[in-house]
Amino acid sequence: MTYRADTARYDTMQYRRSGKSGLKLPVISLGLWQNFGGTRDYPSAMEILGYAFDQGVTHFDLANNYGPPAGSSEELFGQVMARDFRPYRDELIISTKAGYTMWPGPYGDLGSRKYLLASLDQSLTRMGLDYVDIFYSHRYDPETPLEETMGALAHAVRSGKALYVGISSYPEKETREAHRILKEMGVATTIHQPSYSMINRWIENDHTIDACGELGVGMIAFSPLAQGVLSGKYNSKTDAEGTRGGNPNGTLRASHIEPRVLEAVDQVAEIARSRGQSMVQLALSWVLRRPEMTSALIGVRNLEQLKDNLGVLNNLDLTPEEIAKIDEATKNGQMELHPRPSGWLR
Repeated sequence: MTYRADTARYDTMQYRRSGKSGLKLPVISLGLWQNFGGTRDYPSAMEILGYAFDQGVTHFDLANNYGPPAGSSEELFGQVMARDFRPYRDELIISTKAGYTMWPGPYGDLGSRKYLLASLDQSLTRMGLDYVDIFYSHRYDPETPLEETMGALAHAVRSGKALYVGISSYPEKETREAHRILKEMGVATTIHQPSYSMINRWIENDHTIDACGELGVGMIAFSPLAQGVLSGKYNSKTDAEGTRGGNPNGTLRASHIEPRVLEAVDQVAEIARSRGQSMVQLALSWVLRRPEMTSALIGVRNLEQLKDNLGVLNNLDLTPEEIAKIDEATKNGQMELHPRPSGWLR
């Protein structure tokens, strides 16, 4: 059966402008990092993607290395575009990134012009697209002049292969410098994608979020649930064995669910219950409380999780008293993450 989008798809979603740009994003965007790779079949992928779009989720976030295996998320999304989403291309914001290892040798990683532009061409081929709406430098590369990395992003715009460009996980100093360089090239830094949650506040601590507000750069938070720590499945009685935190090959480290973190999670769960929300919904409300934050980027394994996430739209507002309670509850439970060139694998 051919997919037909719900005619009421824009009735309930809220949209925010990305910084000073003309681009608006839904407050909840869908990322295809770990759950849309080679192990996902088409019907289950379309069930989630179609439902999301029917609820006004117009932004789908990918990267060259998303899978597993790397590249498979873009390939699967390309199938969705070809079979079901093609009539709605002009209603969609599709993003991809380059910055992590994709192929062997010196040209398949980090921030060189050679790598970024070759990767963008490969991503467009996998997705069957002429252009992406947003192309990101996925991480700062201290070994490549920032002028070269930003020059590659500017070229992507000028060549028509990207409408907007952004940066991901750049600290405050490099964020300001990237913005300056792109501005001199006549290209806007439209958006910054950092990790951010109530137990991961590095963008507050190093003032990256303040810099983006000052410069008019929008922000979209990835891992607003701290890779599932704030999903409701973890608490102080949790046994890490069998979870991603207990898996040495996983992206969630055991240190992220140590007792002090889980004690904070317990207290946050009480606040969520007092608001009549799930922990997921409270975590998303908290991220979106900042005016600099354009959107929160979610990842889901099934339709039930997607519906839980979208339930945040029923109660986005937090009172100053609730924010203060969350600050107090989480002050000793911070993950203390900070972007590093070899940092969080995405």
